[in-house]
Amino acid sequence: MPVAIVTGASKGLGKALATGLASQGWSLVLDARGQPALARAADAVRSRSVGAARVEAVAGDVTDAGHRRALAEAARSLGGLDLLVNNASTLGASPLPRASAITVATIRRILEVNTIAPLALVQETLTLLRRSADPRVVNVTSDASVEHYDSWGGYGSSKAALDHLSATLAVEEPGIRVWAVDPGDMRTAMHQDAFPGEDISDRPPPDSVVPALLRLIAGGTPSGRIRVAELAAAEDRP
Repeated sequence: MPVAIVTGASKGLGKALATGLASQGWSLVLDARGQPALARAADAVRSRSVGAARVEAVAGDVTDAGHRRALAEAARSLGGLDLLVNNASTLGASPLPRASAITVATIRRILEVNTIAPLALVQETLTLLRRSADPRVVNVTSDASVEHYDSWGGYGSSKAALDHLSATLAVEEPGIRVWAVDPGDMRTAMHQDAFPGEDISDRPPPDSVVPALLRLIAGGTPSGRIRVAELAAAEDRP
């Protein structure tokens, strides 16, 4: 059965996608910093698992090299790795500071989590991915990587760098499909942190984008930058 690592899986899109993968028979290694929340999420994901699929929860910080090794080892113990989902991200601060005021410490942390850690986890798991019959990497990006919004410079620049790294990895590793996936605005705790005090109830829940992501993962789409909204629209056309 296929095996995936999903980072940032205790809530939001990570948990929703992990649940969808489990329902399709994937074995999973789930990551998040908070152990109690991750344990609860893992139990919820296990309840949706089918067949002999297994779900392992490995709590830790993706910026820590030892934790990344533990994730790779957990995948190896499940039989290998067919899919890596780099979903864990940080805004760095809330409310979001303008580029002219962001501290060096804040932007360093943003880049460590959103750009460097995904690349480092790809490097850590590359041997396993190369052994897969159909290796795939999903790097979760944002429209802020290609659009310029007031106060989004730190987060957006980290995702722009992730977009670039994703495209370069796809060229360097033609046997691995690498997607930079923009899921669009969602009703998540992170999105609420970006707009403190505002009502974001009009945003769609994370599980609304999971069907399109599952079709992407299961289909033959080549490497590239993917907007889930465009993917869903293309599938709806006759």
